[in-house]
Amino acid sequence: MILTVMFDFDQYLGFLAFLTILTIGFWLMIFLLTFVIPYWIGGAFIERMKEIKEAKKAKRQ
Repeated sequence: MILTVMFDFDQYLGFLAFLTILTIGFWLMIFLLTFVIPYWIGGAFIERMKEIKEAKKAKRQ
């Protein structure tokens, strides 16, 4: 029976590095889309509302 090797050791390490980078990128994208971007948009919206409120207050006086 002939035993065939699917990967050499350096190819195996490269494959593991690829999977690691892919997984890190996936979870980073999930984190950005679910937390960072909505937080950023929400904060910008709140700041804009404060500016509009202050402009109306200054216009009234």
